[in-house]
Amino acid sequence: MKFRPLHDRVLVRRIEQDEKTTGGIIIPDTAQEKPTEGEVLAVGSGVRDENGELQPLDVKAGDRILFGKWSGTEVELDGEDLLIMKESDIMGVLKSAKSSGKKRKAA
Repeated sequence: MKFRPLHDRVLVRRIEQDEKTTGGIIIPDTAQEKPTEGEVLAVGSGVRDENGELQPLDVKAGDRILFGKWSGTEVELDGEDLLIMKESDIMGVLKSAKSSGKKRKAA
């Protein structure tokens, strides 16, 4: 796929959630909500500040993010449903426990 978002926009692939609850109840497709977790596929170059300097985005390709339920614009690229959203629509970046680099001390 050859797509590069412009300015402060981000291309995101939704990460699908489990189709059943922790108790084992299967949720039908019609009752499932769209996931609000995704993977960043591509980012724009950033925005210009008051001085005209380019400010890069905080997210990068490969980040797992959380975003609002109604965030972004749905697009289809190469047969895949993706989202294009502004960086301001992203609520945060998820980090795994392994990547934090901190070890817990035993009590």
